[in-house]
Amino acid sequence: MNRLAEGGRLGLALRLLAVSLSLVLALSPSVSAAAPDPIRLGEISSLTGKEAAFGQQAHRGILMAVDEVNARGGVLGRPLVLLAEDNQSKPGDSATIAKKLVSRDKVVALISSATSSQCLEMAPIAQAAKIPFVSTTATAAEVTEKRDYIFRSCFIDPFQGAVLAKFAVGTLKAKRIALVTSVSTSYSVGLSKVFRERLASLGGEIAIDQKYSEGDKDFRAQLTAIKAAKPDAIAVTGFYTEAALLCKQARDLGLTQPIFGGDGWEAPELIEIGGKAVEGTYYVSHYSSESTAPEVRTFVEKYRTRFNGETPDSNAPLAYDAALITIEAIARAGTTEGPKLRDALAATKNFPGVTGRTTIDSQRNASKSAVMLTVKNGKVGYVETIDP
Repeated sequence: MNRLAEGGRLGLALRLLAVSLSLVLALSPSVSAAAPDPIRLGEISSLTGKEAAFGQQAHRGILMAVDEVNARGGVLGRPLVLLAEDNQSKPGDSATIAKKLVSRDKVVALISSATSSQCLEMAPIAQAAKIPFVSTTATAAEVTEKRDYIFRSCFIDPFQGAVLAKFAVGTLKAKRIALVTSVSTSYSVGLSKVFRERLASLGGEIAIDQKYSEGDKDFRAQLTAIKAAKPDAIAVTGFYTEAALLCKQARDLGLTQPIFGGDGWEAPELIEIGGKAVEGTYYVSHYSSESTAPEVRTFVEKYRTRFNGETPDSNAPLAYDAALITIEAIARAGTTEGPKLRDALAATKNFPGVTGRTTIDSQRNASKSAVMLTVKNGKVGYVETIDP
């Protein structure tokens, strides 16, 4: 009787052990049909620091794209994972982060909303690793030059410079322009160069050239010289913080001429810092949130719903488009292998994005229209569209 009981208990124990083992095996990813490995995308943006207004909006745009694709089941049957890193708006940090994302985190592509100078730090690293790198906002022409793994979703400074010159002469009816350049950034230097050349071709002239460096706060010496030169308008090709301060000091000195700049002006901080002094100023952008195009209306509504009613400037849709262009290229390539993904990105034609239809040209730049915006009653409004 005891032996039978012991045998029964032993049999029961063995059966329970077998059931437990089968459950372990069933749940073990190494034995069962494992969940597919995620596709890792790397993001490098200025989430803090002086360019945080660019990076925060861009990060949100990339998040929206990744979440939407994952909600549809991912790409190639695999979920997407976004590894977002902050370069703190500091020189040098972008290169360090790019090395980590490529070598340690094994991302299949890099997306960045950083400035042209910061993107020039990352480009050689991505090129050497044969990892496609898509910039959302770096407009300096040299970013994509001589490196066939580097792309962008924005237009470039040669086009933007031409837009500014055409706007100055055609819309503002200005012929003599004071040009103010941030000599510490590739973006501003390149934009000023093209603007100067195109202005001359349209019959205009630079009345006076003035310079400053990023982080400067006092522009009274430059503005005093500009006042003496009596230009028809003032072009400032740097970023929003310095542009806003410069506008305030210009108006304080009695300069009433139109002031305009490039897409580096685009951030809520332009109005927050500049206040009434930036009323009536103009700048180039990649889209207008006032557009009635269905894709723009849908994006703006989704963004406002997710981010507490905030209206996106162009940084968010440019990054959203860049992420979707990259993901769509992965789908067309059928793989995440660097060379094949590079080829798929290079073959992008008429991609229907929020910022317009994007075609990647032979230099891996995006061909698309630009818009001119103005500040009116403390808000940004649409002026006109200028085609390539």
